[in-house]
Amino acid sequence: MIQRSSKTSARLVEGNGHPDDLQFLDITLRPKTLEEYVGQEQIKSHLRVYIAAAKKRKEPLEHILLYGPPGLGKTTLSHIIAHEMGVNIKVTSGPVLEKQGDLAAIITNLKEGDMLFIDEIHRLRSNIEEILYSAMEDYAIDIVIGKGPSARSMRLNLPKFTLIGATTKMSMLSAPLRDRFGNIMKLDFYTVPEIEQIITRSAHILHCQIEDKAVAELAKRARRTPRVANRLLKRLRDFAEVLHQGAITETVARQTLKELHIDTLGLDENDRIILKTLIEKFGGGPVGLNTLAAATSEEQDTIEDVYEPYLIQLGFLERTPRGRKATDAAYKHLGIPPLKPKGLFE
Repeated sequence: MIQRSSKTSARLVEGNGHPDDLQFLDITLRPKTLEEYVGQEQIKSHLRVYIAAAKKRKEPLEHILLYGPPGLGKTTLSHIIAHEMGVNIKVTSGPVLEKQGDLAAIITNLKEGDMLFIDEIHRLRSNIEEILYSAMEDYAIDIVIGKGPSARSMRLNLPKFTLIGATTKMSMLSAPLRDRFGNIMKLDFYTVPEIEQIITRSAHILHCQIEDKAVAELAKRARRTPRVANRLLKRLRDFAEVLHQGAITETVARQTLKELHIDTLGLDENDRIILKTLIEKFGGGPVGLNTLAAATSEEQDTIEDVYEPYLIQLGFLERTPRGRKATDAAYKHLGIPPLKPKGLFE
């Protein structure tokens, strides 16, 4: 029988924010320049040109939209852009901005050339978006004062600023808002060598002693995501300090990751529950998303947004018109013999 493990929100291999990140991802761990930032080489190359051109013309950058899976460094990159331009950056998120006045208060306090970073920009309310249209194009916002027949509209001029938006769901961004960004950049998953560089850098900053083989072992299981790599490094550091005299060796890394139920490809217990449910309860599928969600006691959005992307990337899961289906690679990874197709008269 398949049993549920701990809460989904406590997953170590999840790309979304984690309670420990506030403590662990100290500002000193974040790279401050494009030179320090590992990976995303094409984006960095383009940004160097855009930043140099904007400085030469003494103009703010065009508005930038960063999109891609969680944990790949969109927030970090936005701070680096502001640092390279030598300007201040204000940070907020889509769900926080409930009223037009919330956004107006932030924008009107910006100075010439400053940057405004809006995380989860796809979750902006439609009335907030309407203010952004004129703010992004005309550097002005229209405020309605009063109610009823006595209400009147007043236009406020804004300093020229740069909006940096970040989203994990590009498709949920409205077309009028998306079209107002001059630069749209997609962050891709990192390569294993790049993750190794990030782990080595983080370990050095944290004064954490780690062997090269342990770095390689950790990088293979970090789901090609820097946030996951740094989070797992912290867990390894804890186990090493308490049980293994502080040094993270290859043996310590393997033992700790096994203790955390993270396998050689970075799958945790929750990932395996999804695959085992597909295989053991539904014969490998296809099965509808709502049925799979009910069988695993998970929400449909959680399966679709949190679990499936990495399982599909590994080739363990297929989305078909009839539903989700486990692949032969999933059977092999879990050590389960594939089901033989039944004959015509069986």
